[in-house]
Amino acid sequence: MADQKSLRQGDVGDRPMNTFVRPLANRPDAETRLFCFPYAGGGISTFRDWSTGLPENIEPWAIQLPGREDRVATPALDRMGDVINALVPAVIPQLDRPFAFFGHSMMGAVVAWELARALQQLEAGSPVEVFVSGCVPPQVREAVDPPLHSRDRDDLVRTLRSWRATPEAVLDDPELMDLVLPVMRADLAVVETYRFTEAPQLLCPVTAFGGNEDEAVGRAPLLRWRELTLGEFDLKMFPGDHFFLHSARQAVLDEIATRLNSRAVHRSHTR
Repeated sequence: MADQKSLRQGDVGDRPMNTFVRPLANRPDAETRLFCFPYAGGGISTFRDWSTGLPENIEPWAIQLPGREDRVATPALDRMGDVINALVPAVIPQLDRPFAFFGHSMMGAVVAWELARALQQLEAGSPVEVFVSGCVPPQVREAVDPPLHSRDRDDLVRTLRSWRATPEAVLDDPELMDLVLPVMRADLAVVETYRFTEAPQLLCPVTAFGGNEDEAVGRAPLLRWRELTLGEFDLKMFPGDHFFLHSARQAVLDEIATRLNSRAVHRSHTR
């Protein structure tokens, strides 16, 4: 569950609270703003330690969808169109400097990619880079039958336990699971009811991240993210399973920083 102290507005200065996107650090002179999209069931606490691992010239923000952490009283969104329609007006006012997206797993990566496409179509801005992490690209994703979001409570809890992302203490607490399961079902429904469309491709660079021991997402499907952009593409593998973004956290942050700083140097040379 969320660390409520990490969610307070006062931790990042006096900016007015944005319901959907929140700064994790107050860095007004940062060259690049990094928006972080959590995996299914996750919220901004997924990235609460990222500000300490990133250099001062990168300002991390995180996406906070309804239904989780300090938004637990707001019904969760369960369709991709609703998520993107909510995020577009929330993100656009924060695009006053170069920005990048990082999204992990089937919820975070696909939402980040779809939001980048939406902003590109609206001519509202394009990320300097999109990082898609631990996720099979949508054009090759296979449907699960029956869908995970429609399974009964016991089956869904067994699935969450097998993913090893939810603490055992939470899985074993019926009251906490009453809070967790509706959000998880909604996030899974976002992904499982989503229908991929080929156009438009992104124009910006895309980098895919993967875990060497991730049994669900291997190197071969990660390479197919290259089909979804007209920009540069690269793949970087890290030690760890599907949740390598936690176990290999600093290596992931160092790689993001290296790539974003390289983009910033290139911009300065082309001005």
